[in-house]
Amino acid sequence: MNTAKRITVLLADDHTVVREGLRTLLEAEGDIEVVGEAATGREAVALARKTRPSVVVMDIAMPLLNGLEATRQIRKALPETRILILSAHNDDAYVDQVMRLGASGYLIKQTSARVLSQAVREIQKGNTFFSPTIARSAQDYGRSRDHGRLMKKQGARLSSREVEVLQLIAEGKANKQVAAELGISVKTVEKHRQRVMQKLNIHDTAGLTRYAIAAGIIESSVRLTIH
Repeated sequence: MNTAKRITVLLADDHTVVREGLRTLLEAEGDIEVVGEAATGREAVALARKTRPSVVVMDIAMPLLNGLEATRQIRKALPETRILILSAHNDDAYVDQVMRLGASGYLIKQTSARVLSQAVREIQKGNTFFSPTIARSAQDYGRSRDHGRLMKKQGARLSSREVEVLQLIAEGKANKQVAAELGISVKTVEKHRQRVMQKLNIHDTAGLTRYAIAAGIIESSVRLTIH
């Protein structure tokens, strides 16, 4: 098949075995070419800018920068690139969130190879595609839900950098570690932290972590010591 007609795909998942499996499944189709693999949300954004893929297959639960924020940043930088969420979550609220952030499709990880390749082709054409088990709720993703309102509120109030700082704090990283991850000074991290707390009216790290879990920024399993 003419490689010029191939659909270029970037895979973003923090599990190597998952990425390897996805690559094997997709490249077996012949008309799909995997042009990169990312293990973190930040790496996904950087590789998307570099490779400019037709489609990004994105997990939600990503370290350093979650898949939701990575989706927002990629869509802003590369509006022609389509995002296909592939997640273990089948909660309506997650579907609502990623659709608001510009994703074109949502599949659960139990999806068959045939459905995955079909989804990639459909969203590359400009269509939307959802797992059959969540298709009904996806058609009504504009409905108001508490979780959805929370994410919408967050997206409107926090900058991309503030969301990055919030995630790293919620993952248990100290200010010095956050600074090293983002390539900024500790003083700048402290300023971002203060602004996030002011905007969200939250005054301690435990509260920020609970908020991050509720908003889908991190998974509850990331921090098991929250009281």
